[in-house]
Amino acid sequence: MKATFAAPALDRPSPDAADVLAPDPHATDTSVRHTLFSDLSELVKLRLSTLVVATTLSGFYLGWEGPLNVPLLLHALVGTALAAAGASALNQVWERAFDARMRRTRDRPIPAGRMSVETGLILGCAFALLGLLYLALFTNLLAAVLAAVTVAIYVFAYTPLKRVTTLNTLVGAIPGAIPPMIGWAVATGGINYGAWLLFALMFLWQMPHFLAIAWMYRDDYEQAGFVMLPGRDPAGFSTGRQCVNYSFITWIVALLPSIVGLTSPGYFFAAFALGLGFTIAAVRFQLEPSNQRARQLFLASILYLPLILAGLAIFKRH
Repeated sequence: MKATFAAPALDRPSPDAADVLAPDPHATDTSVRHTLFSDLSELVKLRLSTLVVATTLSGFYLGWEGPLNVPLLLHALVGTALAAAGASALNQVWERAFDARMRRTRDRPIPAGRMSVETGLILGCAFALLGLLYLALFTNLLAAVLAAVTVAIYVFAYTPLKRVTTLNTLVGAIPGAIPPMIGWAVATGGINYGAWLLFALMFLWQMPHFLAIAWMYRDDYEQAGFVMLPGRDPAGFSTGRQCVNYSFITWIVALLPSIVGLTSPGYFFAAFALGLGFTIAAVRFQLEPSNQRARQLFLASILYLPLILAGLAIFKRH
């Protein structure tokens, strides 16, 4: 719910989960026609919310046993999406002055003046509270608590830390990794090792994904006052090393569901191949820390996540 209400991941001024798809760096502000729907979509980071829904769905499906309870699944998705939308809107209210300094984000509805701060604040609070109440009423209290923790970390920890320390990316990966746990909690009524494996997978995947974005737009982030690792690492050595480390650990963790019996053996081979490709992209970026290699790593991360989630679903042990 970096990346993220991350989320994951995949919320765009900083490497959070809203960066599921990076915009064309050569795009101009005039290339977009603004409507009420487009502004609301931008406010709630629609692509981020889509990622949240997808990972929540994965957690629910992997945790559920027996014939699928579709109404309960829909309740989980609606409540989590509302909470994610609220967190994203509150994030933009908080960062409106910084967004205005960046080419990539200055045309968002609040910094561009098409939406008032008050409207954004009201919508953000309403969506977040509605989502938490919805989960509590139609799923279970544990799911609502997990969603509340996600919103709190994203808005009150990750958002201000982006101007303080490069460790903000690690903090931002926490709310980005919680949505599958929410789905699991709705499906099972609890949290066990399967949910934690999904959390670990999402947490680790976000790091090379976000660092690739932060490298491509390091000058923009620096101008806005965001403290990102690439801005403190002009040669790219530390950034590349971390991308390799995290992609490799992601590779190993992604194999565990098959080892512990959550999936059939076929998943192991699919996860092995996907992890190898992801890690190779990270190694290539470390050897040549350029925008081209960073974009290739970013695209590899975008390809990796839906495929690994699909593999978990296809090879799930019933």
